[in-house]
Amino acid sequence: MTEAAVDGALAEASELMSEMLRARKDVNVSMVFADEAAVKMVEAIKALSEARTAMVGVHSELNEAKLRLGIRTKMDIQPKPPSMEEVSQTTLRKVG
Repeated sequence: MTEAAVDGALAEASELMSEMLRARKDVNVSMVFADEAAVKMVEAIKALSEARTAMVGVHSELNEAKLRLGIRTKMDIQPKPPSMEEVSQTTLRKVG
């Protein structure tokens, strides 16, 4: 769940960076314009990437600790979303 949140933030930051670059080109201004904002955006994307790598490492460490302690993972079965539930079929027949 945490990785998904970081991935989402990383995707949104990347989209924002792309929009920033496109907007600069659309208004036909120098590459110098808003350069500091672009630099900060790249730094934010880098930080999100590092956070993602750290979270993957945390899960790896926790998995290793679990194995050392002999803890087995309990299967947690989540209910299916309504769109995936079995749909009963009704057979129609012609009357008359």
